[in-house]
Amino acid sequence: MKQNRSSHVMLSEIGGDSIHKLRFFALLNLGIIQSLAGGAIGASEAVQLFYNAENCLYVRKHLRNKQANAIMSHGVQLPDLFEALSNKEASREFFHELEKIRSLCMSLLAKKRFTKVAKALAM
Repeated sequence: MKQNRSSHVMLSEIGGDSIHKLRFFALLNLGIIQSLAGGAIGASEAVQLFYNAENCLYVRKHLRNKQANAIMSHGVQLPDLFEALSNKEASREFFHELEKIRSLCMSLLAKKRFTKVAKALAM
């Protein structure tokens, strides 16, 4: 089934320098995991919307950041939890994975904020 381009977020369409892209990436992920935690979207929908192969490849090739790559890896595997584990275990692991993504995003934002401040001070 061919997917409509407007039905998912394409990271390749985000402009700006690498700091801007990583900051946007982290903020977008925080919104997605909030939507997942609140039940507004499901794990499979999140993969279709954002944690898809095209965005994973973009992160690996263009953002070249270990934390960003780890975020995508955690996001991609969210639906698999419900196929491989019992409902109770899957639910527990699901929220653990969301927390891991959140933590990586916050770390990425803190690191990029520090880098931006350091660059401004160097001018």
